[in-house]
Amino acid sequence: MTAANKEVDKTNSQNLTKSPSPFISMITGEKEAKVESDAIYDTDTQIKQTQDRIWKALKRRYQYDSNLDSGQNFLKNHVNSKIPLVILYVDLVGSTNLSMTIPVDKLVTIIRAFTYEMSSAVYRYGGFVLKYVGDAVIAFFPSLSNKFVVCDRAVRCGMSMLTIIKNGLNPILNQYDYPDLSAKIGIDEGENIIVQYGHDETSPLDILGYCMSVSSKMTSLTKSNNITIGDDVYVRLNPELRQKFVKVNYSAREWNYVSKRTGELYKLYTLK
Repeated sequence: MTAANKEVDKTNSQNLTKSPSPFISMITGEKEAKVESDAIYDTDTQIKQTQDRIWKALKRRYQYDSNLDSGQNFLKNHVNSKIPLVILYVDLVGSTNLSMTIPVDKLVTIIRAFTYEMSSAVYRYGGFVLKYVGDAVIAFFPSLSNKFVVCDRAVRCGMSMLTIIKNGLNPILNQYDYPDLSAKIGIDEGENIIVQYGHDETSPLDILGYCMSVSSKMTSLTKSNNITIGDDVYVRLNPELRQKFVKVNYSAREWNYVSKRTGELYKLYTLK
């Protein structure tokens, strides 16, 4: 690899992990008229970059980085308050199988690749990564103003994640005879409480609320390589995107969350 290529890789990594989301101003209400045109992404380029990164990482020529500062900085402005957010959970499926079939160092690299690429997708669509929990990524998209735009972006982000896994990560893993990765994603919108653990300004911040619980539960019920969204997200999607989802029913034992908006059993929808 040339020195120039190394510098590009280093710069790309720093930009994705350390820079604030490029769409923060749009989500807080500015330039909303340009949102849809700005939401067009070069998927082929993203896939190529993903493949290049994981190929180099498996060859120990690339180090993934992570940085949660942008999300923490946003939450600092809302400590001890309740704000509307779209919550997105993306959970890696089959990590137990991976741990039984490949060396530990390769497993660690693959987990890092997964969390890095999922985080990058979140930032591209104007969201923030809250934290990593095992092999899951929890993200949020502030919906303080235009909930329709933000719900749309969060769902498109989830769909982009599945594409990146299928067409970006898995083809390279297949070259090493490693098992395919898959993920399940849950997305919901609602008010959440911002909490800071400790009185020091550097203490970590977290998100608590009914929406967080709902998102976590719906993710656990989701099938591999699919997305489940709550009714509060579904009703705000544009008609074209809404048509990609179908209502899904679970038994009372599996699902008993009630909608705060309607007072009835909360409806869930999954990709067709």
